[in-house]
Amino acid sequence: MPYQISYLKMLSKQTRYAMLATIFLARRYGGEKATIAQIAESERIPQRVLERILLKLKNRGYLESVRGKVGGYLLACRPEDITLLDIVILFEDSVSMLACLCTDDEYRECEFCKDEATCPIRSTFAGIYHQTVEVLRTTTLADIIKH
Repeated sequence: MPYQISYLKMLSKQTRYAMLATIFLARRYGGEKATIAQIAESERIPQRVLERILLKLKNRGYLESVRGKVGGYLLACRPEDITLLDIVILFEDSVSMLACLCTDDEYRECEFCKDEATCPIRSTFAGIYHQTVEVLRTTTLADIIKH
């Protein structure tokens, strides 16, 4: 029986917007600052949402801001030093699709497993989790803007 493949929504809009904004700023690294309006228009991000995202990135130390008429935002780190994992963890708290795979405060005992150590679903998704983390950990903003 044929079936339609859909996607599993793994990233929130906020995380995707944060990626778009940091990629935009990575392209300008070492150059001029960008205003919220410039980023919002270029990346089609609602300005009010973008303000909160940029503040969160700034508070974590990924961005700097300059106030005033010629103000704006710029990366505080080199694009090579910011990974997709940094951004995902900042906005999502976890990368795992199953709470029983989380290694932090997000961990919850699985309600379906009789034994987590032998659960075939958990072991399969553990592999997916580790591969996902590895790709996100090794992909930097510099890698993305090269393409």
